Amino acid sequence: MFTKLIKNTTASYFIAILCTLLWGTAFPFIKLGYTSFSIGEGDIGAKLIFAGLRFMIAGAMVYLTVWITDKKLPKLNKNDILPVTGLGLVQTAAQYIFTYIGIGFTSGTNTSIITACGSFFTVLAVPLFFRSDKLNVFKILGCVIGFARVLAINRGGAVSTDTMFGDMLILFSTISAAAGNIISKKVALNRNPIKVTAFQLIIGGAVLLLSGLACGGKLVFDNVQSVLILLWLAFVSAAAFSLWTALLKHHQASRISIFNLLVPVFGTFLSAILLGEAVLRIETLVSLVLISTGIVLVNIKRRKSGED
Repeated sequence: MFTKLIKNTTASYFIAILCTLLWGTAFPFIKLGYTSFSIGEGDIGAKLIFAGLRFMIAGAMVYLTVWITDKKLPKLNKNDILPVTGLGLVQTAAQYIFTYIGIGFTSGTNTSIITACGSFFTVLAVPLFFRSDKLNVFKILGCVIGFARVLAINRGGAVSTDTMFGDMLILFSTISAAAGNIISKKVALNRNPIKVTAFQLIIGGAVLLLSGLACGGKLVFDNVQSVLILLWLAFVSAAAFSLWTALLKHHQASRISIFNLLVPVFGTFLSAILLGEAVLRIETLVSLVLISTGIVLVNIKRRKSGED
């Protein structure tokens, strides 16, 4: 039933939107988590530990789900260890290490613009790895309109040598995210995508946790609110990554990855609701229209074709 639903084209779009909505909740909840754990703006070590615990708990949630569903202890086969570990290192560990370090050396506007390019990198690069996922004029036009959204909401951003180091790290983070989508599709092709998600989250989370400890970070669990926020973020990662990996297995990576453009939009609206931030501007509405147009264009099919 689950696989049949994931394979359905129309259902896959709604599931992709659900994933981006879940990831969008991470924006305000991460901020709430930093406040609850008293994590300072420049405390990279504590932020990496926070992220590491989040993804390790998420991986444990997915692992437990697979264990209960299959009624046996999930294990990685000998041939699965290297590709699944590689996915965890790229999609989870590298992406967030580069993000948390880079964001301290550049502006929020530049971060938003560069991060949004991840969807375009995936759309443009995926034809090199999957022959059926071909580039066409609709996908290119969808990317152009999608990027116009980024410029609209950020009013063009700014380029400065002062932020060059941070911008480069955010770019590496974005490339890691795009590469993660492609690797995820490759790894999940002949494997259980939910089991793959469990192990890659645990591996990536462990690397983040160890990196945070190496940076001298620490977290103090002194209230229930902190634990609840961490558990919610873990659930978000567990559910969204599991569904996303399953979608990538059965559909073209370009058609699914473009939905990532909705994450900051949902994050903006949810931040306004949960944090009371004054972020609802005309630029946000223009952004949503441009994103929707870009997603539709990328998903236009000129002819019926199979999936890799």
